[in-house]
Amino acid sequence: MNFLTILLRGITLAPGVVQGVESLFGANSGAQKRDAALSIVGSSINLADAVSSKKIADANGFTTGMGQIIDGVVACMNASVWAKPATK
Repeated sequence: MNFLTILLRGITLAPGVVQGVESLFGANSGAQKRDAALSIVGSSINLADAVSSKKIADANGFTTGMGQIIDGVVACMNASVWAKPATK
């Protein structure tokens, strides 16, 4: 799997993972939920394999970037109707 495929897979997974983590860990802190989302996305895209096969040269940089994508997804979801409480 080439780098672009790995990156796109991570981006594609982010919204669903964020929503799932929010459902499972809603009472936890934002940092804990972010770490859980990063762990799930990292496992899903086989980050360790991509690093060992030299498809990703800087695992920390990639993880930082993926964290920024997850933060962006959270910001978009928080700004949407999805996150707003229903009014009666």
